[in-house]
Amino acid sequence: MAVVTLTVAADEMEAEMVCGLLRSNGIECSYRSTGASLGAGAAGALGMAGPTEVLVEEADLEAARQLLVD
Repeated sequence: MAVVTLTVAADEMEAEMVCGLLRSNGIECSYRSTGASLGAGAAGALGMAGPTEVLVEEADLEAARQLLVD
């Protein structure tokens, strides 16, 4: 199965909250930095900051979108 981007969260903390909602409804997900924040802050101190893609299986995309709307 292909993995697709469901949404782009403001940061890793928001992405984890979205994944928590999805997982509690039976949808597997993961997230990754978009790279826009790489190198931000002293020695990467802001590694959790910046846009973060929330990823789901393509087959779960519509159900995941519906959860975010509700």
